[in-house]
Amino acid sequence: MAITQAMCDSFKVQILAGQQNLTSGATPVYKIALYTSSATLSNATTAYTTLNEQTSSSSNYTAGGNTLTISQSPTSTGNVAFMSFANSSWTNANITANGALIYNSTANTAVAVLAFGGDKTATNGTFSVIFPTADSTSAIIRIA
Repeated sequence: MAITQAMCDSFKVQILAGQQNLTSGATPVYKIALYTSSATLSNATTAYTTLNEQTSSSSNYTAGGNTLTISQSPTSTGNVAFMSFANSSWTNANITANGALIYNSTANTAVAVLAFGGDKTATNGTFSVIFPTADSTSAIIRIA
């Protein structure tokens, strides 16, 4: 089992079909869910699943994860279109996660898989997902 970082193939198709709205204040609700090292997530992931999701028992984590805020609506620089989300965190947390899934919770469709490069842990502290700079070379969602 492995978590492989990728933009989900189904999301790419949905963008071309006009089925995703990634603008600030958009109707869909985007969320980020955390997963253990037992999860299998990759470009082939199509939807949110609770299988091997971070457990909520005494961790201050709710199934389904946190709601994301769009920090950079779609824009472009040069020949690259990009957008990004604001950082997300869980306070007073007891969490060990190996990766995450960004997904459209309104339609239950996968957007992107984040691989943390190994287990990351917070013990009675804050567990944060810090998104890269929202620009054409670093933003979490980029189309060149």
